[in-house]
Amino acid sequence: MTTRTTAVAGTVTEKPQSSFKWWQIAVVSLLLATVLIALYYYEVPDAVQGDVRRFFHSLFTTELLFYIVVGLCAQLVDGALGMAYGATSSSLLLGLGVSPSVSSASVHVAEVFTTGASGFAHFKLGNVNKKLFLCLLIPGMIGAISGAYLLSDKIDGDVIKPFISAYLLVLGIIVIRKGIQKNKRKTKTKRLGPLAFAGGFMDAIGGGGWGPIVTSTLLSKGRTVHYTIGSVNAAEFFISLSSATTFLIFTGISSWQVIVGLVIGGVIASPFAAILVRRIKRKPLMIMVGVLIIILSLRTIIATLLHLV
Repeated sequence: MTTRTTAVAGTVTEKPQSSFKWWQIAVVSLLLATVLIALYYYEVPDAVQGDVRRFFHSLFTTELLFYIVVGLCAQLVDGALGMAYGATSSSLLLGLGVSPSVSSASVHVAEVFTTGASGFAHFKLGNVNKKLFLCLLIPGMIGAISGAYLLSDKIDGDVIKPFISAYLLVLGIIVIRKGIQKNKRKTKTKRLGPLAFAGGFMDAIGGGGWGPIVTSTLLSKGRTVHYTIGSVNAAEFFISLSSATTFLIFTGISSWQVIVGLVIGGVIASPFAAILVRRIKRKPLMIMVGVLIIILSLRTIIATLLHLV
């Protein structure tokens, strides 16, 4: 750790300056890549090597690039708006033919990484209100566990797919409405627990909804934008972890290609999204994102109905 000397009002103070450089990240990434290559080619028993080869061959296909783009776009939207990661990514994944249970499980496993990176970035930038964060945490986790359990063990994914698309369509309308709505004076927000429970539950069922339900409600009460977005994003890490763990227990995780693509795209976008939240004009972006979600949801609903006919 190095220090930086600064002069303030005739006095000299020393501020810690991190010695952690970008080149260190590059070195760690290179070492990780080297280990993966070594596992892929050398000194691995034939049976294990065959499994590893098959895993990598199934992972690195053209579809992975689509999932990376989905993750990047969804995280940019979520980090800038404080909402719509799940709605955006789930709509895109359903449009690509991914089933509801696989889509929701993949989104929430990926969100463990992307919301962790996003939440950390918001903490570092001072965007988190700790009191609000703690009020959302436990009820949101309980709701997420309940919703994930129902989707993984009690509900037929093919039957619920058009209903999830309809739910995402409503979320798109909510996003547009919040984009058009005028700013209000700040009022005291009551019943944060039920709000967080509903957000966590619907997020797990539909693969998205934590942001549109929780963030939009808080912003409609006139709360400070960057504190609301930062706090909701930070809590979302634990919501996603709860959902992902529940899915893992009851259904297992087989859609690693989707997860890896979403994680890569999301982690790349997270630092930029935390910066955008302070600079971007939110209302035009909210309207565009809402329209995109509605179009994708309608496409899935129509395709499902045509398939039934």
